[in-house]
Amino acid sequence: MLASLSAESKTRPDASIRRALFVAAIIVCWMLVISLRLVYLQISDHDRLVERAQRQQQFALETGPERGQLLDRHDRELARSIQTVSIFVDPEELETPGDIAWVATRVASVLNLDEKSLVGDLEQAKNSGRRFLWLARRLSTDQAEKIRGLALPGVHFRTEPKRFYPNGSLAAHVLGFVGLDGAGLGGVEQVYNEKVSGEAGKLFVERDSTGGAYESFELPSKPGQTIVLTIDQSVQYRAEQALLAAVKRSRAKSATAIVLDPRSGEILALANAPTFDPNDVGAVFPEARSNWALQNIYEPGSTFKIVSFSAAIEKGLARPEDRIDCQMGAITIAGRTIRDHKAFGTLTIAEALAKSSNVAAIKLGLRVGDPTMHEFITRFGFGSRTGIELPGETPGLLRPVARWQASSIGSIAIGQEIGVTPLQMAAAFGVLANDGVRVAPHLVREIRTSSGTSVYRSNPEERRVVTPETARALRRMLEEVTLSGTAKQARLDGYSAAGKTGTAQKIDPKTRTYSRTKHVASFVGFAPVENPAVVIIVVIDEPAGAYHGGDVAAPVFREIAEQILPDLGIAPDTKLKSESDQVAQSGKALQSVEAAKAQEERTRVEDARKATLPSVAHRDGRGGEIVYAVASSKGALMPDLLGRSVRDVARACAQLGLQVEARGDGHVIRQSPAPGTEVGSGQVVSVDFARSN
Repeated sequence: MLASLSAESKTRPDASIRRALFVAAIIVCWMLVISLRLVYLQISDHDRLVERAQRQQQFALETGPERGQLLDRHDRELARSIQTVSIFVDPEELETPGDIAWVATRVASVLNLDEKSLVGDLEQAKNSGRRFLWLARRLSTDQAEKIRGLALPGVHFRTEPKRFYPNGSLAAHVLGFVGLDGAGLGGVEQVYNEKVSGEAGKLFVERDSTGGAYESFELPSKPGQTIVLTIDQSVQYRAEQALLAAVKRSRAKSATAIVLDPRSGEILALANAPTFDPNDVGAVFPEARSNWALQNIYEPGSTFKIVSFSAAIEKGLARPEDRIDCQMGAITIAGRTIRDHKAFGTLTIAEALAKSSNVAAIKLGLRVGDPTMHEFITRFGFGSRTGIELPGETPGLLRPVARWQASSIGSIAIGQEIGVTPLQMAAAFGVLANDGVRVAPHLVREIRTSSGTSVYRSNPEERRVVTPETARALRRMLEEVTLSGTAKQARLDGYSAAGKTGTAQKIDPKTRTYSRTKHVASFVGFAPVENPAVVIIVVIDEPAGAYHGGDVAAPVFREIAEQILPDLGIAPDTKLKSESDQVAQSGKALQSVEAAKAQEERTRVEDARKATLPSVAHRDGRGGEIVYAVASSKGALMPDLLGRSVRDVARACAQLGLQVEARGDGHVIRQSPAPGTEVGSGQVVSVDFARSN
């Protein structure tokens, strides 16, 4: 019996082995499932899990880059970045509603924020799982220290660069400004925002299971590039001060001034009034941030006459010495009568420009014709953008020739029916100042990397508009505008100057006709005349009281030019007023000698004509020589000009209403008519000059 039981036990499997195998099978299956899950998580779901882990363990902050500097032409700082403190909160660290209320209350009290609104923002951020919320950015040092001293839960601090303009409002419309997020919102800051901004960096903070930071590392930001402008800080300051004083003096709505180097096209100053401080942009109305120098369209009036005069001379249709009948100040074009500000008879072309005759400008425009006139307008740059490196520039208003009316040539020749910007007008006068070549105006001189390596230098477009001879002829004609024409208040102390005044009526928006009370007064000029170093335009919008360009804008040109020309190293080319005063005093000291010479002169003229008519003396206003002309019952008798200078001859003949045809330079050696001959107003006098050996 025992033997049979032993044999049965050998043939029947042990139950414990079966159980062991069962458990082993379960373990193998479990391990297989785990392995498959691990493979899935490591391969298929890897990216999602890594991102989730980073969100839980790693906190990343973007670090703002330092914006590049803005410098003037002499590397003087116009804009830079400074470090400030900003505060943010990690809502995950605010564990209870009490924490949220406490943080909101304390922060709102220090920074004068709306507590209720701040609580709402914090609760929303907490509920949405956000890890970052700005509380305040770019705080003052005092505010930041007060917040830091409160030791609030979840509140953290970081440094951020802030744009700073050390000169306040200086060149504000050129520089522009930067918004709270660090992006340029105007001027050069906006146009070159990508280059100036640089590349942002990142700060990574590793956190433990309790949320505490235990390690951090940073990818540094890259600073932006430096922009070197053509602006001269000193010239800009003087232009702004003169402009602000003019606006206050004339009670004008606004004003613009531009200083341009005609040879290089570089803008040395661009000023608008009113202006603003880019450090505190919110303190002004948006209108004050508008750049009127390139956004304001106005009818240029008489300053535009350089186009019709240049076109006529360039095409050989007129010469400066030619005479033109101004028809006593009125001309009718297609049923429309246009008048001069004063009745003029026959004038030379040069005199017509100096006296700003509308009739003469219209007659020259008619000679040139509509298509050619339009061609020269576009040649001078009107009707298209200059390409200046600033936002918002307008091309102005210039209709195609096909849309001109029969009377349009009469209007356009005198600066009506066309809209220009001050920048376009300055560039047009730059053509005449630069011997007929237009150089595109520009503001950026160079761009450098943060290490100082130059990556860009300006190379402005140049194109010929008129011949050098035409440009020089216009320069001499425009000089007469300041000597004897409508811009005597633009004459400079120590420097010759040339330019043109403009007085334009504005369109009344209600009646759609020219206003009788609203005007735009302007003056555009350059100095010195023979080798112009600067072109300056001054535009005054809606001055109260005096409104003519010669009365309102020309004095501002003089003030700016007299201050900046010495600063630019330009040598005087005429006598200073103090020297003139000394000459005048010397003339008075020698008055008795001059009187004796004058008596001899009178006697010689009397003998030449063999008459006993009364004589009229004409004294040189500077205390120099005296020229006598003898009156006749019908007109006047030709004085003896032999040995006289060009200026003396010009004055003597002007006093008698005579027109001078001069040849050569120096002193008179020959004249026609002869001394003592009866002459009438408007008669041409031929005079030959020569220099003594």
